[in-house]
Amino acid sequence: MTGVSDVTQRTARRLVIRLTVVLAVLVAALIAALTVLGPFGDRQSGSPQGAIVPLTDRVPGAVLPQQPSADVLPAVSTEAPEVSATKLTQRMRRLIGSKDLGSSVSVDVLDPLTGEHLLSRATGAARTPASTAKLLTTAAALSALGPQHTLTTAAVGQGKTVYLVGGGDVLLGAGESDEDAVNGHAGLATLAEQTAEALREAGTTSVRVVLDDTLFEGPAMAAGWDQSDVDLGYVAPVYAAEISAGRLKEGNYVPRSQDPGLAAAKTFATALADQGIKVSAKVGRGAAPAGADELGAVQSATIGDQVEFTLDHSDNTAAEALGRLVAIERGEGARFTDTGPAVLDELAGHDVPVEGSRLADGSGLSAQSRIPVRTLTAVLALAADEESTGLRPVLTGMPIAGVSGTLAERFEGKAERGATGLVRAKTGTLSGVSSLAGAVVDADGRLLVFAVMADQVPSTVAAREALDAFAAELAECGC
Repeated sequence: MTGVSDVTQRTARRLVIRLTVVLAVLVAALIAALTVLGPFGDRQSGSPQGAIVPLTDRVPGAVLPQQPSADVLPAVSTEAPEVSATKLTQRMRRLIGSKDLGSSVSVDVLDPLTGEHLLSRATGAARTPASTAKLLTTAAALSALGPQHTLTTAAVGQGKTVYLVGGGDVLLGAGESDEDAVNGHAGLATLAEQTAEALREAGTTSVRVVLDDTLFEGPAMAAGWDQSDVDLGYVAPVYAAEISAGRLKEGNYVPRSQDPGLAAAKTFATALADQGIKVSAKVGRGAAPAGADELGAVQSATIGDQVEFTLDHSDNTAAEALGRLVAIERGEGARFTDTGPAVLDELAGHDVPVEGSRLADGSGLSAQSRIPVRTLTAVLALAADEESTGLRPVLTGMPIAGVSGTLAERFEGKAERGATGLVRAKTGTLSGVSSLAGAVVDADGRLLVFAVMADQVPSTVAAREALDAFAAELAECGC
């Protein structure tokens, strides 16, 4: 078996080659300076997609890097020629009819500048979105909360009890806060240091720790999820405070905690003890009393940064927390059953067509969700609109073809390699489901958004290659 270090080195070499190709493409491109969108940022990762993901869909040795790499996508010109719907349809006919996509396929290609649907097929049919549903959830979170909003994890005290109050941040760190990170931006060791100082000033030397995770209500697992999803590392039960989305060790494909909320509270208690405070061995659960004194607080990365992280890593747990926060912000509840309606209602307020849509969760992990392809392209077009700059992280968070995220190991065929760096898209994979939705710069420098959904695919690997071929052809088209 190839060691993780060998695989990581090989992946790194491939990345260098791809970035070299991308730079050559950009130097050759003739793109006007007047832009609608600035260069797209990037974070590198690999990540799971849904309930059942073949090993071939995974990036071996994937970790959770924190720093963004160099921008690779070009700026987009408003002077680029418009695309002919007739020519585009003729050129793409063979690809949208590929047998590898099965018999249940929806396609939509939209010009966000003109609003014209250039290529449409079954755009109103509701299909299983898999992880492309994250585009809806993250857009709604940016809209409802704002890209600069942060989440507070606090410690409050009354008597000799310290309450760890979860604020919806499932990307807490166990150690010191890291301002350069998204996962671990707010650290429980930093919170424990603040808390210990406040306790000593009050003359308190011994306490018990209680977790207040009452911000989220109802079951921690959504309809359509299975225990194996937790065991395989696709998702963690959703609580209002978690360390690294419940991961039990570093990496994407690792088991998650069965109770990541309580695990975070125990980690906080240990950190508090390390500060010299005597802490009761038993960590409880309960609501903090009104009027309890604040002892310390740490802030998460911004919602904009969390959205980029969620999309690039296809992090199901982070997506679920964002969806729950949308429901709370809108006053629609704090349960899984409130998330889907709240996300759709928020998007409907931006004139996104949500008729026929149903979200069973916020991540697309549940196979019970259904949305039309036109809903996906409408969200992408909204994020690309120059008047919707607050939604831009939806675009900047999506993986880049052949370079990052769940597209890092794709677009490797000879016919697709030319699209490296020119396609940014969100993947979606469940058993029998393969989807791809994103943005592409065509050969003339025109920005297009697209989505392809197929929920009766005979082979995940073959369907993935067919989707890559579609996006690559779209990028190469000067239509």
